[in-house]
Amino acid sequence: MEKPNYYAVIPAEVRYNRKLTPNAKLLYAEITALCNMNGKCNASTKYFANLYEVSRVSVQNWLKLLEENNYISRTVIYKEGSKEILSRSIKLINNPCKNIFTDNTNINIKNTNITYSNKDISIRRLKFINDVNKLGYGYYDKNILDGFTDYWTEPNKSNTKMKFELQQTWSTNLRLKTWAKNQKKWDKPKTMSKLDAQINEWQEAKKLL
Repeated sequence: MEKPNYYAVIPAEVRYNRKLTPNAKLLYAEITALCNMNGKCNASTKYFANLYEVSRVSVQNWLKLLEENNYISRTVIYKEGSKEILSRSIKLINNPCKNIFTDNTNINIKNTNITYSNKDISIRRLKFINDVNKLGYGYYDKNILDGFTDYWTEPNKSNTKMKFELQQTWSTNLRLKTWAKNQKKWDKPKTMSKLDAQINEWQEAKKLL
């Protein structure tokens, strides 16, 4: 299997496709990093499952989403006369790496750096969301997880760092526990003060007169 490239690429059409889950987008980026010059990746489902510490079924679902949206195609070679898989390759339908890494002497270096910075923060955001979902799955409500990731992935003005990256110290696990604990306090119905209760009783009694 090829070694991962230093860069992973997520084109805008993939990043903003609402039919894809964040994990499917992250997987697409990983595939681009593993692709050779022909736009093919030979990594197995087991490889991706171990990499992201998820089940093989989860990886298969992400690959299916990418295939259904025409971003990848899969070729499987079976052992003759059986269903045993000898090899499987994933091919990018439109290889973004080929366009980005093609030599071009007219590229403006300053603008290129800005472009990579924006792509990089998108990848880091998806990885952060993936990490949070893995930590919180089965423990916290989806609304809590979504609120947590929306708040902490807010980018700075230069769009180079997210809010959680600007903290002096950071532990996703501890921050998520604190967030969930505070969320329960925020959602807890406010108790009525003694004065408010007396006023309320007086108003109800007045209605009976």
